[in-house]
Amino acid sequence: MRHPLARFLVRRVLLAVLMAWGITLVTFVLTNLVPGDPVAANLGQRALGDPAIVAQWRADHGLDKPLWQQYLLHLQGLVQGDLGTSQQSHRPVSQDLAEYVPATLELAGAAILVSLVLGVAFGVIAALRRDRLPDHTLRVLSLIGISVPTFWLALVAFYVFFYRLQLTPGSGRVDAALGAAPPVTGLATVDALLAGRWDIFTSAVGHLITPALVLALYTIGLLTRFTRSAVLEVLGQDYVRAARAKGLPGRTILFRYVLRSALVPVITVAGLAFGSLLSGTVLVEAIFAWPGIGQYAYKSATTLDLPAVMGVGLVVGVVYLVINLIVDVLYGVIDPRVRLQ
Repeated sequence: MRHPLARFLVRRVLLAVLMAWGITLVTFVLTNLVPGDPVAANLGQRALGDPAIVAQWRADHGLDKPLWQQYLLHLQGLVQGDLGTSQQSHRPVSQDLAEYVPATLELAGAAILVSLVLGVAFGVIAALRRDRLPDHTLRVLSLIGISVPTFWLALVAFYVFFYRLQLTPGSGRVDAALGAAPPVTGLATVDALLAGRWDIFTSAVGHLITPALVLALYTIGLLTRFTRSAVLEVLGQDYVRAARAKGLPGRTILFRYVLRSALVPVITVAGLAFGSLLSGTVLVEAIFAWPGIGQYAYKSATTLDLPAVMGVGLVVGVVYLVINLIVDVLYGVIDPRVRLQ
């Protein structure tokens, strides 16, 4: 394995495996440190008066064992693909997550795609038109996007575009009258295309636009500012001046020299932003009645459904881990200096 990129990838994968174990430990410990009694949350005060019922419930859910034994059983289940059973839905947590996670992935994926296209484009325009009207305008808009609270923007967007103007569909993922396409991937738009149901696809896209744009606004502002700073820094490098002195076309300089170097910090911000979108959609999902992992996490936390809470924490942690791994790989592909170091 002499190729630098191959060695780089192996190191990152091994580190990811070690961090995955750390995620399981952290999620388990933090979940069990949450104040409150899961027995009371699930059985109610009347059942608490019967010690036999309480003891049986704790034994059924493994809460009568020492904490370290509970963790070992939890880890053994994870190795076998078992995340436990939800104390509320009485279904496997993996089955619940398989139902809720695709909805959030679809919403966050659409938001990050819009953010990347608009944020990078706006940042490049602002850098190339530095201290001119387009630059000042985009900087003000990006500041507004970063400053406006997402939940407030979601309420305003829902009220204006749905309730007042009736330009966008209401809550949910598709119109109730149409129903959902046969589930294949869990993504409403993709499943509709696979089934050849253009009416469901159009409805799914219509329901997706408003919450995705609301989520994307903050990330667009963030990426605009980071891209502008990164492009300005690269434009001042000697090799860019040399390329201009050679008479290379401006488009060639921009795409071959400037953007490739400027994308490294932008990729970092985009990766972290995508992870934040996945884990921070609770309020937006609540406002638009989007059946995603945010709603599932909220219900699980309020009822002290410990297996479900640990499942959500594990999924979010693994998502961040996978994103960081992808970002590291892109680093090595874009910048050879990274993989050589």
